[in-house]
Amino acid sequence: MDYVGKMFRPPSEADSLLLQVTVGCSWNRCTYCMMYRDVDQAFRVKPWDKVAADLDEAAAVPFAIRRVFLCDGDALVLSTDKLATILEAIRNRLPQVRRVGIYGDARSILRKSVADLTALRELGLGIVYHGVESGDDETLRRIDKGSTAAEAVEAAARLREAGIRHSVIVMLGIGGVERTREHAEATADLLTAMDPPYVGALTTTVVPGSPLADAEAVGEFTLPDPWGMLAELEILVDRASLGRCTFHANHASNYLPLRLNLPTDREQGLAMLREALRRRDSSLLIPESWRGL
Repeated sequence: MDYVGKMFRPPSEADSLLLQVTVGCSWNRCTYCMMYRDVDQAFRVKPWDKVAADLDEAAAVPFAIRRVFLCDGDALVLSTDKLATILEAIRNRLPQVRRVGIYGDARSILRKSVADLTALRELGLGIVYHGVESGDDETLRRIDKGSTAAEAVEAAARLREAGIRHSVIVMLGIGGVERTREHAEATADLLTAMDPPYVGALTTTVVPGSPLADAEAVGEFTLPDPWGMLAELEILVDRASLGRCTFHANHASNYLPLRLNLPTDREQGLAMLREALRRRDSSLLIPESWRGL
């Protein structure tokens, strides 16, 4: 496979074929992210011959490939025609694939009409992973996300109308100590407005060399401690009103792994979080040395 730079994918795509159709991220300005900052990861569209060769290589393996994930950071930014060509090729060369997933943000989703998205779904695009991060517009401005909470709501509605599953990612602690409550409450309200079927809550890690690390170094950003992170998570679980959602907070970055089916498991999750916050016993938390991005 022709891979350029480091490869990233959602945890739920662990068994998927990673098909790199773009290199890097077309935005690449979020202050917390260092995933695509290397020189060789400057954003560009992969040449079709490279993508086609990777599909031929995948088709030759002696086992059935059931899922494909299109890399890199926001491959949904590709035109509908380019994505349709890729999806048609996957269908033709890997006929046993059941679902294709992709990263997309509010900008890339809203560049496509419901008709565009529906056409991509009919060709096999099954799920879009969307890093919303926060529902607090001031926090979104500070982390240079490039979109607003209102745009995230519109993007969710567009995906829902097109019949594409939507997995939303939010970041505990990304508002810093200064905006911890505003961030948590606004994010819960945003999730209510979006009502996605999947939510993943990650814990912010300040990555060395990132703009967020620079802000931390000069006192412009202070990361909440583990208990502050759990307090934000408690607000999310308590305040968000979700119709039928698989809610994960069991990423490698999280201090207290949690997997809930909301709203059914809300009280169970809240009891666990509130007991941990009451006891403040660090032995209940994942050790720092075990945590990772």
